Amino acid sequence: MSITDMGTHDSEDMNQQFEDLVRRIQELEAENQSLRSGSPAPSASPSEPKPAPVESGMEVASIQEGDMTLRRLVQRIAMILQAEKIVIMFYETETGELMAIPPAYGVDDERLSHFRVRATQGISGEVFRDGTPAIFHDATGDQRTRKDLVSLLHVHNGITVPLVIEKRDEENRVVDRSTIGVLHAFNKRHGEDFNDEDVRLLERMARNVGSIIANLQLYKAVMKEREELLQTFESLTSGLLLITPEGKISQMNSSARTIFRIETEVVGRNYQDVLKEETLSAFLDAGVRGEESLGAEITVDIHGSERIYQAQGATVRNEDGKHLGFVAIFNDVTEQKNLDKMKSSFVAMASHELRTPLTAIKGFSSTLLDGVDAEIYSKDDQKEFLGIIVSECDRLRRLIDDLLNTARIESGQSLKPSYTRFELKAILDKVVRVQTQASHRHEVKLKVHTELPGTIVGDEDKFDQILTNLLNNAIKYSPEGGDVTVHAWWDGKDELKVGVEDQGIGIPKEHLSKVFERFHRVNNEDNRKIYGTGLGLYLVRHLVEQVHMGKIWAESEVGKGSMFLFTMPSELDIEKAEAMND
Repeated sequence: MSITDMGTHDSEDMNQQFEDLVRRIQELEAENQSLRSGSPAPSASPSEPKPAPVESGMEVASIQEGDMTLRRLVQRIAMILQAEKIVIMFYETETGELMAIPPAYGVDDERLSHFRVRATQGISGEVFRDGTPAIFHDATGDQRTRKDLVSLLHVHNGITVPLVIEKRDEENRVVDRSTIGVLHAFNKRHGEDFNDEDVRLLERMARNVGSIIANLQLYKAVMKEREELLQTFESLTSGLLLITPEGKISQMNSSARTIFRIETEVVGRNYQDVLKEETLSAFLDAGVRGEESLGAEITVDIHGSERIYQAQGATVRNEDGKHLGFVAIFNDVTEQKNLDKMKSSFVAMASHELRTPLTAIKGFSSTLLDGVDAEIYSKDDQKEFLGIIVSECDRLRRLIDDLLNTARIESGQSLKPSYTRFELKAILDKVVRVQTQASHRHEVKLKVHTELPGTIVGDEDKFDQILTNLLNNAIKYSPEGGDVTVHAWWDGKDELKVGVEDQGIGIPKEHLSKVFERFHRVNNEDNRKIYGTGLGLYLVRHLVEQVHMGKIWAESEVGKGSMFLFTMPSELDIEKAEAMND
């Protein structure tokens, strides 16, 4: 099938959503690369701030080694300041607290996890709010440190400096400053006190700590957002495929792998080496070339069963219009296509079903009209002609009723039941007698296998309709004649079981679960000339399951006939049944 321009509002909206997601993935990849290299992302605008520079003389590893770099830096600070303990506290916006984070020096993780303070309290909060370093010589006696839980860490003296992040422009001018936490140095060794020179040293080192923490936090945020987006892609029920401008597969979600039966890793491989179906290849080729708003219908054979997928694709570009790749979405439209075919078939069948009784009615009416004056036809002839007209009118009424009832069910309106107590055997006999008169090629009979209840509770007219539709169906699909038998069983308690058996053409096994779907018909040589709307069994299922709270199923063998069976309560709970049908 050739590639066609979709041009629909829904597909445009969907494509736009996926374009935005893919573009964000690309941006995150660029940010990730930027963090790894220590330089701004390629897509960053000139006015976007650069990461804060790092003090010279300090070793800064790549972002992957950020935690280890920070640990080494903390150890170096402790060595330079001759401090027993170094603690970093990071401000948590959600809780409004300064919280100690690893790595620390001289403090185990258990104690560190309890070291937290409100940003409005203690010396930690004061330094964080004011941005001014503080030095204290007697932690236990200093009013400022009481809220800092210094006793938890056995602190005697110390320095606290702010962790400040500076953002700079292209000309290295500071355009923004923000405080992200504080840095503590506790307990000067050898019983000495910290001095102003120690404060200046710690301030300089705090800039490096702040820079590393900021990059680590940004990196983690980038990776988290990227992972969330990838998980979103992976969980989509639609198949999703991302291809780079170079033709490499950058993402293929679970649904896409299932569609194309991909069991090996394909990310990084050229799509032409992986996806070789002709229509799909043409669709992807056009997308990689940069063609916009593409659509195609792809047929894929999955384990011997053909599935039809609607493929929609769009070129992904960044804000500058640079080509970032191609995104393709695959939606399974097999059932929709089958339903469209069934509807088309239904229109043809319904037209025939309507035309046939109308033709008979018109023909015999015209015949009678022509012979009125000439008295050509005897009373018996006229009676026969009128009987045929009445029969065809009944047939036409049943067809119209089926159509109207189906419309009600499809619109969510149940067929309002009228529950009464009625005689079971009487209605079974009646339906069999009527169908016996309707067909001279079939022997319609009733076979009762167990003692039946005298009366049951249900909707008598709809119970009649269930049996009538099943018998009509059995006679229709037994074109060579034969026995059509109504079977009846009762368990002696509360369940009635009824079956309608024929000796007709039978139903293929793969269609047994579908015969109760609307418009469904089995197309083969045996029933090609058997007309019907495909609504009779659909209505029967509704009348059994919804009206009588029962179950229905079919058993069949091709060439030997079919048996349609249903069970229902013999003493229906009317209140419960009416509640279901409200």
